[in-house]
Amino acid sequence: MNSNYKIPHVLILLIISSTLAFSQPTSDLRDGIYTKENSYSRKRVGYTPIRELDVMWSKRIWRTLDLREKMNHPLYFPTEPNGSRKSLSQVVLQGVKEGSTDLTGFTAYSSLNDEFKIPLSKSEIDNMLVKYDTSYYVNDVGETVAVPTTTPLAPEYIKRYRLKEDWFFDKQRSVMDVRIIGICPVMESWVDGEYRGEMPLFWIYFDEARHIFSNQEVFNRYSDSERRTLEDIFWKRYFSSYIYKESNVYERRISEYSSNLDALLEAKEIKDGIFNMEQDFWEY
Repeated sequence: MNSNYKIPHVLILLIISSTLAFSQPTSDLRDGIYTKENSYSRKRVGYTPIRELDVMWSKRIWRTLDLREKMNHPLYFPTEPNGSRKSLSQVVLQGVKEGSTDLTGFTAYSSLNDEFKIPLSKSEIDNMLVKYDTSYYVNDVGETVAVPTTTPLAPEYIKRYRLKEDWFFDKQRSVMDVRIIGICPVMESWVDGEYRGEMPLFWIYFDEARHIFSNQEVFNRYSDSERRTLEDIFWKRYFSSYIYKESNVYERRISEYSSNLDALLEAKEIKDGIFNMEQDFWEY
């Protein structure tokens, strides 16, 4: 008699288990036809060792990288994280929040100079990454009251970056090479609707951030199967920028002695000077 009731019980258990199996989402679902591994398993490529004896010539250059230029859009977008893609500013802001004590972060240095000698504390960074504003409302007696407000700094507010780099000729390899030393996010400062100039936030030692940049992919206009990383963009110089300063005895920027078209021509002359210097080192 007991054996007659075992069969329905077994059938019921099979029906319940099969229903749960079809109703629960599977863990192997992926957004694509294959699992991406290349970008996330990459490591930064080590720089070629350089001896002072082998550097025949060098020049320090400062550049402005404007994210609003079309060529730089892969660094500016997406304005909100989209799957595995993040903008340069999202990665940078997240990195300085984490700090150098974590493998997912790096150190932020004061923008008072670009020599990486004044690291910012966590409280200083948290205070910097907040936008202060004022809102107004009318109280019960009809008076207009001003209330200070704070909102987190949105990454899309950062529209420019400053690059500090060294150009040099290595006679051991017979090449003109360049190393980015640091990058600095820059915001526009507005007070009561009036533009007050640029406001640099902090400097990042570029080599310290490369381990994160090498695993953060960015959009490739030509193929979704070959996504570049932030490291690729800077390593291969796949960005548009212009020179705003070169090392000089007066420590002045181009804007301090040239303006408008003359400033652009001066920047181009500095760029051409580096190219011509490379040609002069070769003998035909």
